[in-house]
Amino acid sequence: MSRPIILGTAGHIDHGKTSLIRALTGIDTDRLKEEKERGITIELGFAHLTLPGGQTLGIVDVPGHERFVRHMVAGATGIDLVALVIAADEGVMPQTREHLDICRLLGVRYGLIVLTKIDLADEELRELVEDDVREFVKGTFLEGAPLVPFSAVDGRGTPEVLAAIAEVAAKVRERAAGALFRMPLDRVFTMRGFGTVVTGTALSGDLSVGESAMIYPGGRTAKVRGLQVHGQTVTQVTAGQRSAVNLQGLDRGQVLRGQVLARPGALRPSPRLDVFVEYLAASPKPLKNRARVRFHVGTSEILGRLLLLDAEELAPGGSGFAQAQLEEETVALAGDRFVLRSYSPVRTIAGGEILHPAPTRHKRFQEPLLSDLGVLKSGEPVACLRVLIHGAGSRGVTAADLAGLIDLPEAAIRDGLQKLLAAGEVTALEARYFDREALAELSGQVLERLTKYHQEFPLRAGLNKEELKSRVPALADVKLLGLVLDGLLAAKKIGMNKDEVHLAEHRPRLAEELQATETKLVAAYKAGGLTPPNLKDVLEGLPGAAPEKREVLDLVVKKGVLVRVKGDLFFHQEALARAKDLLLGHFRANDMLTTQAFKELTGLSRKYLIPLLEYFDVTGLTMRVGENRVLRKDQG
Repeated sequence: MSRPIILGTAGHIDHGKTSLIRALTGIDTDRLKEEKERGITIELGFAHLTLPGGQTLGIVDVPGHERFVRHMVAGATGIDLVALVIAADEGVMPQTREHLDICRLLGVRYGLIVLTKIDLADEELRELVEDDVREFVKGTFLEGAPLVPFSAVDGRGTPEVLAAIAEVAAKVRERAAGALFRMPLDRVFTMRGFGTVVTGTALSGDLSVGESAMIYPGGRTAKVRGLQVHGQTVTQVTAGQRSAVNLQGLDRGQVLRGQVLARPGALRPSPRLDVFVEYLAASPKPLKNRARVRFHVGTSEILGRLLLLDAEELAPGGSGFAQAQLEEETVALAGDRFVLRSYSPVRTIAGGEILHPAPTRHKRFQEPLLSDLGVLKSGEPVACLRVLIHGAGSRGVTAADLAGLIDLPEAAIRDGLQKLLAAGEVTALEARYFDREALAELSGQVLERLTKYHQEFPLRAGLNKEELKSRVPALADVKLLGLVLDGLLAAKKIGMNKDEVHLAEHRPRLAEELQATETKLVAAYKAGGLTPPNLKDVLEGLPGAAPEKREVLDLVVKKGVLVRVKGDLFFHQEALARAKDLLLGHFRANDMLTTQAFKELTGLSRKYLIPLLEYFDVTGLTMRVGENRVLRKDQG
């Protein structure tokens, strides 16, 4: 099967673009009543052509009038080669120049020139025009392209035009099959009995009947009810094909030309785009920072401003990095081309390449940013993926996220991620990828928060992981938190005790004035033995503020000097050890322990007796059987 190719027309109004297509295909692309009445093309027209060798081309016929250049830009999106149409009786005209600029700015690389209306020009005039045209296309992709004389009136040149198209089409490189299906919409209409139909050129990927699809921006979903290519019903459309898609579940008013059809969740709408701008040399004055522009991407036109990132202005013929800040959201991928037209008067002034389709806001003249944009402009897949992952920061990205940012085949994304993993430049957490620097930054935030915490609470052993998450919001994901903490543990920068995290060198310490508080607290409980004092009474008798005394209590409990048995009932560790020895001594001679027997062993009242028995149950030394206790088997 031959690869899909789209041929687009370009040229000034009334130079015979539509007549050329009609002569080649038998299809009249002027379908509107107004077009018939006025004799000019207003809207995009569509046809298809089968070449002598069997290659079938989709054809997009564009309007030539200056008022409809925005339609021409929409039609030029996705074309593989262009037929620049120039009338032999008029030669190069204003829209000839503008259309060629647009094709060049959109990255069209192949084409031919058709010199129409040769029946209206004598041989001498024709030769002059041909020389003028050759001079006009010097330095462009059409330099050296076939130039074919043609007349729609008598059909002269028709075989030669077909041969030239076939010659150029044979040179067109096959489109790389991007990871995502994307189709900018250039026409929306309703068919009785079918519902809403949208048309466009599939830029990448494939789409099948029965799949779900989404309209971007907007997020409306629909089911693909039917597909057509060149009027023939198909079950699947692929990159490079002009396609008609019958959408089930959407009304005509819910879809607009300029929107994009793709799979649900595949693309990221954004009002900002990082771009590389090429300012046309023919422009009469410099392009100022924050100039208001008409931004054309895909089949859409959106008003916005252009923030120049590395210059105060661009001189005619200049280029540089910028951020397009738009008044509405759009969807695109890194590598897509765009066209800029001035706000007023309206004319084509620039174009270029999208580098990042969903960036954050930027400050100007930032060297790290400009360096990253330079990498994205290089187009080297692995380097571009590295920059995009870095830009995601602590959010990380999935392979699907990357496919929604850059126009790369799935295999190229997968291969690039493997290379970055092998080089240690990214880390994978399940299906999410994190830049090495992003993880280092998160690790730095953890260390910074722990340092501040230890300064604020020097008596505490560490910070609870849940509280750490609240202090470093980027680590709200428990798996990401674990990844960062594991890295810090491996580097011996932190320590952990159950759910508490602390700096590796941190040791809870008492200020001099609180050391006396600790000594008196411990002494009171040591003296109390198995009948410890009331906590409230002890704390009231200690020097220092209430919060500080509680801090001291927490510290000695963490040290294991005092043990919380129940509520505010604490025992000194030596007293608990003595009670445990008495209990084990009893079990060496008996299988069962009654409450009364434990009372006789210790001489304690129920105030202390019952909490102690329950403590030994909870800690796994004994097990309650009815009203009595037995020693657990693993403690025997």
